[in-house]
Amino acid sequence: MTYSKPHRLPAAACFAVLCITLSLGLWPFHTPRNQVTWLAKSNGIEFGRYGTVWSMGPLNLSGSAESTGHSIEIRMRPARWSTSATFLSFYTPDQGISLALSQSLTGLQLDENLRGTIDAAKEHTTVEEVFGQALRRKKPVFVTVTSGSSGTTVYVDGAVAGRAPGFRIPAASFTGQLVLGDAPRQPNSFSGEIRGLALYDVELSAVQAARDFETWTRKGRPDLEGESRPAALYLFEERSGDRIHNKESPGMDLHIPQEYAVLDKIALEPFWEEFNFTRSYWSSAGKNIIGFVPFGFVFYALTCQLLPRRRAVTITVFLGTLVSLTIEVGQIFLPMRDSGTTDLFTNTFGTYLGVLCFRHLYPLAERRLPWLGRFFGTAPSKAAE
Repeated sequence: MTYSKPHRLPAAACFAVLCITLSLGLWPFHTPRNQVTWLAKSNGIEFGRYGTVWSMGPLNLSGSAESTGHSIEIRMRPARWSTSATFLSFYTPDQGISLALSQSLTGLQLDENLRGTIDAAKEHTTVEEVFGQALRRKKPVFVTVTSGSSGTTVYVDGAVAGRAPGFRIPAASFTGQLVLGDAPRQPNSFSGEIRGLALYDVELSAVQAARDFETWTRKGRPDLEGESRPAALYLFEERSGDRIHNKESPGMDLHIPQEYAVLDKIALEPFWEEFNFTRSYWSSAGKNIIGFVPFGFVFYALTCQLLPRRRAVTITVFLGTLVSLTIEVGQIFLPMRDSGTTDLFTNTFGTYLGVLCFRHLYPLAERRLPWLGRFFGTAPSKAAE
């Protein structure tokens, strides 16, 4: 069909909005390089906007039957405030993310979730002001997380920062592929430095936590002559290359990929698994709704001139869903973007809101701004029925 002159401007507006919508949904259109670099003047690595490191194989730190607990020591420096940024996690395909340590603004959040077990409940605890001092002073912070029969205790720079007597991390949570700087399944990138990591298959005492802080600070390593030796130890002293060696257990090295990737990335995550009551979830849903309102507005402005009104509504909403599906499928191949089905509903609803805006608000605007009629060609009240 050849468009008359009144149709050309709405068609141009549709093309422009379509390009902008696809750009916002699929930017940057490629897989970026893994933004992990070695520190120049000290042991450690720095994570940029998108960076990740993972073990070359699964780790098994479940320990012996006599093991009383597990512990993590990590020397790090966060670079910015973040609502959520996962910096350490254990992942297996059958259990999912069994354990995750995340930065939540200045706080530390611990999550454990064993899928496939009898009690598949997800438990978490949060310790406030773990990273506040490091962010303000721009200095490294030494965090110790130890869990055993007495619950879970978090030490910051050798001193107790929080206790959770009822929160015990199961031994099975310390198995699987170790991921640093990001989360498996979907991106949740951490920005900052990691300068050392030690994993134990025992619960550390307050005395050893304080002593290890001193030795990490002075020597860049834990007290190897203390009451407990680490099961895995990464000193980040290589200063170059793509491998971080485990000083305690050969064959459990960490790998720095050349390109940024999310381990076992989710494709079109079901909306019932995405749903939660967090502020970030509802903020994202709101942005997706608002982002497709212009799409529904301009595409209905064009289709209502070519088709009966009811059919124009159906075609416009269908096109909004189709564009949303195209974006979600494309995001499967973009590691920095989440691919889920919730956006199909929010984007479709946003498209319909755009249709309603054109049908009910446009006539009011045209009365005050008559030049809109020349732009869109035909006001809704004069559209073909």
